Amino acid sequence: MTPQSPSSPSETLDLILAHLLPLLLTAVTSVKALVSRWRLVHSKLLLLQSSLSEASLARNSLSNPLFLDLVCSLHSTLQKLHSLSSRCLDPSLPTGRLWLQSDLDIATSSLTLHLQDLSLLLKSGLLSHKQDSPHAIVLPLPGPTSSKADIVLFIRDAFARLQIGNLDIKLKALDSLLDLLQSDPAKLSPVVTTEGDVPVLLRLLDLSTHSHLIDRAAAVVSLLSTSSASSCYAVFNEGGLGPLLRLIESGSVTSRHRAAAAVEAITIDPARAWAVSAYGGITVLINACRSGSGSPSSLQSLVVSSLKNVASLEDVRIAIFEEGGIPVLVQLLASDNIDAQKSATLCLWSLASAGGEEMCVAIIHDSGLSRLLQLLYSSSDRELLENTLRAIHALSVLPSASKSLSSSPLFFSRLAEFISRGGISNFSCQQIAASLVADLSPSDDIKKSMAPCMSPLVKMLEISKPVVMQETASRALVSLLDVKSNRKELVKDEKSMTRLVQMLDPCNDQVSKRPVVSVVLALTSIGGNGARKRLMETGANQFLQQLAESEVAGAKKALQRLSGSRLKNLFLLGRS
Repeated sequence: MTPQSPSSPSETLDLILAHLLPLLLTAVTSVKALVSRWRLVHSKLLLLQSSLSEASLARNSLSNPLFLDLVCSLHSTLQKLHSLSSRCLDPSLPTGRLWLQSDLDIATSSLTLHLQDLSLLLKSGLLSHKQDSPHAIVLPLPGPTSSKADIVLFIRDAFARLQIGNLDIKLKALDSLLDLLQSDPAKLSPVVTTEGDVPVLLRLLDLSTHSHLIDRAAAVVSLLSTSSASSCYAVFNEGGLGPLLRLIESGSVTSRHRAAAAVEAITIDPARAWAVSAYGGITVLINACRSGSGSPSSLQSLVVSSLKNVASLEDVRIAIFEEGGIPVLVQLLASDNIDAQKSATLCLWSLASAGGEEMCVAIIHDSGLSRLLQLLYSSSDRELLENTLRAIHALSVLPSASKSLSSSPLFFSRLAEFISRGGISNFSCQQIAASLVADLSPSDDIKKSMAPCMSPLVKMLEISKPVVMQETASRALVSLLDVKSNRKELVKDEKSMTRLVQMLDPCNDQVSKRPVVSVVLALTSIGGNGARKRLMETGANQFLQQLAESEVAGAKKALQRLSGSRLKNLFLLGRS
């Protein structure tokens, strides 16, 4: 028989250590039935005796509410085990073997959980910390001047409550972690992942968990994933991607948003992006972006950003294609969320530029090119326009797309705007537009309409970085100068002609000479007498002479054209 129930936690602890545990350890050795199961119980009781003795010596164990609750639960479990041991003294088991075996297994499982909780409290160091109030649900939130030790203790206490406490305690613990992280996310996220237990948080994302716990845990995991590189890696390294993807698929709207933000942050690093496909996440992400999926545009924006991140990988591009992702991405081009549009255009660009002809054909078949052109004509956002131009440029390698674009005066009018606008903030758009002008085959009438672009293109030749800028500008100019009227227009442009000649100067080492020489050759082609004369007048021949001696490609041919013009003029003067 055990004594009457104690009236205080302190008395309960004394009762367990001084009476109940010794009594049980003796009783277990005397059982006649289910002996192997009782041997397991005996080993656990010995471990409990050691751990509980250690905990009782901690100076503040009796002021810790988690420990006090645990002591009460232990008392109940040990009493149950004592009762069961008495029933096992008779090997015939008059009360029934299966029923008794089930009761013993349940009590043993409870004892195992108590041991885990006690071990957690001992390892955390919380039992040595003085609690201001034994009734406090969580420790006070550390302030800006709190020491590292105080912050670590707060984190360990919160994680202990997440594992030991009831629903209310767990919710309060998650709220306290959120409050801590939000006070300085970048600084405190690494501390939380180092001193806390990330797998505990991730287990709370399981869809069988209480919905309030899921939402709060998703908020904490989202903050950890988005606030610092190290804490983001910790979430990924502990297997966070799988639960987060499942949450995107089946969670509440709030938790789906938080999970999507975390996945977006995780997939930014290509070294982690591959795992999305391994977890079957491509289908999840695509489905979340589908019209009719119930996903708000803000959620779709986060999800398609993750698709954009992973589309740099070949296997993922194939998966996006095979899972029907292209029409979904094309549909997002008409989204009312500009961030979703930006990510969708980048994703389509990645598919078109690296996915091969089959993917380009699929994008065009699903009206991707026409949707991109609509964006190009209607948007004013620089980043979105740049992404759109990149995607169009990647698709233009297909003959059908090239033919369609080359015959569109409206498209080239828009390209002319990008080229003419220029400016440091618009270099990328200017370069892509110039590249399209160079690569496509517009009619002479369209080329004539683009004559005002030639002066900006000449200025582009002076831009030293990126190096490809000069080459692109040169190719676009050569294309436009194929039309005689454009050659005449450029010759009339005194500033542009002066710039061209100055760029030929070997002393001007900021400009690559080959692209400039290519423009000079285009200017001095058939019917280019006016250009030859103008170039001669501005001293281009002496620079071309030096470049020819340095074996710059095209310089010798350009010099011959200028020299031929000079001899012809001398011959005409002699006859007169």
